[in-house]
Amino acid sequence: MNTIFAVLLVFVGCCSNVVFLELLVRSFPGCGNIVTFAQFAFIALEGFIFETNFGRKKPAIPMRYNYVIMVTMFFTVSVINNYALNFNIAMPLHMIFRSVNLIANLVLHLFPCRYSMSKYLSIAMVSLGIFICTIMSARQVNTGAEGSEDQDVYAFLHWLLGIAMLTFALLMSARMGIFQETLYKQYGKHSKEALFYNHCLPLPGFLLLSSDIYNHGVLFSQSTPVEVPVIGQAVPVMWLYLLINVITQYVCIRGVFILTTECASLTVTLVVTLRKFISLIFSILYFKNPFTAWHWVGTAVVFLGTLIYTEVWTSVRMALRGKEELKEKKAE
Repeated sequence: MNTIFAVLLVFVGCCSNVVFLELLVRSFPGCGNIVTFAQFAFIALEGFIFETNFGRKKPAIPMRYNYVIMVTMFFTVSVINNYALNFNIAMPLHMIFRSVNLIANLVLHLFPCRYSMSKYLSIAMVSLGIFICTIMSARQVNTGAEGSEDQDVYAFLHWLLGIAMLTFALLMSARMGIFQETLYKQYGKHSKEALFYNHCLPLPGFLLLSSDIYNHGVLFSQSTPVEVPVIGQAVPVMWLYLLINVITQYVCIRGVFILTTECASLTVTLVVTLRKFISLIFSILYFKNPFTAWHWVGTAVVFLGTLIYTEVWTSVRMALRGKEELKEKKAE
């Protein structure tokens, strides 16, 4: 029952989060910092109340050094991922990049370790899929930009910087996962505690982005007011979108947290991968994002490579074989 509930939380929370993030970005493409800050503040407040018992509970993982490194990486990845949307990055391409953190993690492990051919095949397929989607998106930037040749070059370089930011954030996220794994081996799994400190400790860092956050807060306040039935008050629509985005982000994270405690890692990976694929399809169809046949090919290759990485086919075959053996024993 808990597993079904967690899967529902992941799909409803994460898919809704993507929708409202795109609504925010389409209205104000530079709003990544205020969205990131709101998400961090909400999760930090919830963790302060329910995880640390208003600061009275001591952390299981020592604060010095360990959390400083992890929090720095997490803050950097979160800010860069959302800020990359300022650089003419289409939401589908953004989601494809964020769907391959497992493969990036494997790439960082390549040199000290040896892996099976299926792992290397999955890396090749995901790399090829991202390459196809990126090249096709680059062509759309070139053909979509109107103006002088200098403006076209500037638009392309602007987009290329966004791609570089996503690539850096992808590799940094994978490195953070490896570091987090070593901490859990040393001190035990304390994912909810890590979730709180990852969101609470970086909050002072948003002072560096305070002017941008304030400016977008003013712009949000000037957006079209809409009537909220529950409270009977008119609220600027962008603030409403932001609130729903923050709540759905929390619901998504909670769902993944429950899944990790109830299911095997393979199940979690499959649920999250399927959720990302459905979010991608919804973004393309509902928001009519440009997506060519080559984009579909690249996307299919990325997700197929991810499934090969998780060895889902092997698991399915083993499960079917086990059922057949059970039937044969009953027949005897």
